[in-house]
Amino acid sequence: MSTMEDEWLWGWDPTPGIVSVWAEPDGRAFIWRRLPDTGALVREDVRFRPWLLLASLEDLAHLGGRLRPERDGPAPHRVTYEELEGPGALRFLVRADDGRALSTAVLQGASRRLGRTQNHLRDLPAEAVLVMPPEEQYLIASGRTYFRGLGFDALHRLQFDLETTGLDPDRDRIFLVALRAPDGHTEVLEIQGKDGDDDVEADLLQRLVDRIRALDPDVIENHNLHGFDLPFLARRAQRLGVPLALGRAGAPGLRQRPSARGASLGDTGNASPGARGAPGTREAPGQEGAWRSPDRQRRSRYTVPGRELIDTMDAVMRHDFSARDLPGHGLKAVARHFGLAGPDRELITGARVHQVFRTDPERVRRYACDDVKEAAGLAHLLGGAAFALARMAPRRYERLADAGPATGVLDPLLVRAYLRAGAALPAHEPGDGTSHSGAALHLFATGVARRVVKADVASLYPSLMRQYRIGPKRDRLGALLALVERLVDQRLAAKSRARAAPPGSPERHTNEALSAAMKIVVNSAYGYLGAVGLTRFSDVHAANEVTRRGREVLGLLCRELAARGVTLLEADTDGVYFAVPEGWGEPDERRVVAEVGALLPSRVQLEFEGRYAAMLSHEPKNYALQPYEGPLVLRGVAFRSSRAEPFGEDFLRRALRCLLAGDIPGVREAYVASVTALRRREIPTRDVTARVRLTKPSAQYLATRARRRELPYEAVLASGRTRWEIGERVRVYRATGGRAGLLPDPEAAEGEPESAVGASTSASARAACDPRDYDVDYYARLLRETFAARLARALAPEDFIAVFDDPEQPSLFAPSLAHARPILTIVQEPQQAEIAVPAETSPSVQGAGSPTGL
Repeated sequence: MSTMEDEWLWGWDPTPGIVSVWAEPDGRAFIWRRLPDTGALVREDVRFRPWLLLASLEDLAHLGGRLRPERDGPAPHRVTYEELEGPGALRFLVRADDGRALSTAVLQGASRRLGRTQNHLRDLPAEAVLVMPPEEQYLIASGRTYFRGLGFDALHRLQFDLETTGLDPDRDRIFLVALRAPDGHTEVLEIQGKDGDDDVEADLLQRLVDRIRALDPDVIENHNLHGFDLPFLARRAQRLGVPLALGRAGAPGLRQRPSARGASLGDTGNASPGARGAPGTREAPGQEGAWRSPDRQRRSRYTVPGRELIDTMDAVMRHDFSARDLPGHGLKAVARHFGLAGPDRELITGARVHQVFRTDPERVRRYACDDVKEAAGLAHLLGGAAFALARMAPRRYERLADAGPATGVLDPLLVRAYLRAGAALPAHEPGDGTSHSGAALHLFATGVARRVVKADVASLYPSLMRQYRIGPKRDRLGALLALVERLVDQRLAAKSRARAAPPGSPERHTNEALSAAMKIVVNSAYGYLGAVGLTRFSDVHAANEVTRRGREVLGLLCRELAARGVTLLEADTDGVYFAVPEGWGEPDERRVVAEVGALLPSRVQLEFEGRYAAMLSHEPKNYALQPYEGPLVLRGVAFRSSRAEPFGEDFLRRALRCLLAGDIPGVREAYVASVTALRRREIPTRDVTARVRLTKPSAQYLATRARRRELPYEAVLASGRTRWEIGERVRVYRATGGRAGLLPDPEAAEGEPESAVGASTSASARAACDPRDYDVDYYARLLRETFAARLARALAPEDFIAVFDDPEQPSLFAPSLAHARPILTIVQEPQQAEIAVPAETSPSVQGAGSPTGL
């Protein structure tokens, strides 16, 4: 028998198999379901009553007799209201048969009250109104959620990938599309006729639409789907007059929804003219667009009725935010990292795909099919968390895939909980000026340690919230704590079921995904508390009490570990790294962790997470680990940064392997080899580039250029472009003579290793793609002053000088490195570790040291 708290977490309507929900502001809802027993697809068309939450009925008073209590029942053209219980500001739940009419009524009243026209509900204060998209209104009111009774593999998923002649949809074209059908079969659609002809490309797009409709997937996926494929497809379809009838209902065309990450979309495009979303929150008719002015910052994603559009980039970024173990976010880099790329994986530089297609089309077909296979593998490997979240939160699956766990998951859950309980909701409130105290973070030693153990504090802050019943003051139902309680308990049950299931089985995958999703939400609860003004139940005082308790626990943990003879290295809310004495084995390490864990509060669990042969402790949360078996593990922006030049990171990996093995002469050899390769220009130009994000509009930069020049923008200008898109990422480098250079972004183009270019490319073509005109002296200095400097804490000063001495100008009195060894320096004793330090501790770890000025 379900409890009220279970209904808050899972909803209460048991309808199984929902794979997509689409609702319109006029009260129509369309639900597509896969019947769990047969897999057949059915569609339900239902009516629901759109609703808003208001702080007052003042803006509806002008309706007179058409505004009636909910107990009187609905009637045509009537707006009903229900006053919710409790002290919350948003206490009037108002409903109508048509959400647009309801929105119009509120805006008319607000305009009269304020003496100026109000065009959108989003323009009214957040403390006065709460409006949600139609699907969320429907799901919250009905108690339904996605995917009840379905496993991840029960969904019909299709992946498609475009191959284009370039990256500009106003100039370039689509010449090939690879698809992977729900049954795993791959196929290729390509132009049939003269390359560059409008009718030929239009025919390809129409065949793509027809094929997707014939395969009828529940989900459409690709890597960077919302950043490239859909915006490019929409723009080309608009220019060619091809209706994109990709949905299961409604007029042809893609719709828009706002999103933090996606394409910069314009005011016209291949989109259905119908408005989408809650009244006043989605685009007005005629504004669902495609490409937009580069200087405008609003971003959007596309959506269609009846299908969920999933970008695997979201799952990759969510994984890397916590694991910090990916070499990049591009499909090929991630596929290689996870072992999804086969040994015969076809590779072609992105900029050369169209050129290769003209001479060797079969090679491009293999390349494109490999792309969709890897996208499917990535979706299966990392996409389970979003799938599991959709079983809980009353939002569309595709929105949960790119949602933040606080406002994107917890907020809808809490709104549903309060409305289910008939309770008034508090409005967002600013803080009272109390600052948010930093989390506990201690660096005890720097340099190289051996025989290292990681003891993990499992979900410390949520555990402390549970242990000491710390929740937001304005959450009078205790809903946040109740959700955390249920999630923690049910996560443990899901982990147990996953362990019991056979490896690789659907049961194991489903339960692992459920556990991962619950962990995401549980760990966001503390952040939700501390996000003053951003979340409905934020409470800085409660958040500070959690951090205070956390500092107490971490202090106790560190002191007790030190008392048992270990050397502390680093400690924070995720756990503690420490080195054990020589002669200890794994049983001794586990015994110490168990002994100390028994001293902690009952709901705080200390777990033995791993053991390593050596660790370089550089700065807080910046370290390198060498497992007893397996590849090097790097953490923190000092060792992994999207801005860092690849040649420097490659040097660091080679040098770190030697350093952690105690081979100081090997570190010297790695440095000399890198400097020599630079001076001989053996390093490809792209390996000295920094990947940077353009944040200034072109007009703004050009207006200030005379006073200060910046490398990224100068590089773009030098390439012949005078306009760029805010948020665009470019690969830039410092060329000879102080010039700025620009290369195509390998992550955007999904290029292959240098050795894979192939003999078919002429020397002149290779030179055009790789000029190797970089400033050698500058990059040699960067190697020593930025990358090599990250090893300084592991070497005695005289050894550091000797290791990184200029190979062409060696010192006459350089000491021998034959007997040099890494060092470890104690910088703080456990008894001193009582002051919280903000996570952003040192300016030197905030970036990779790459220049941005000229």
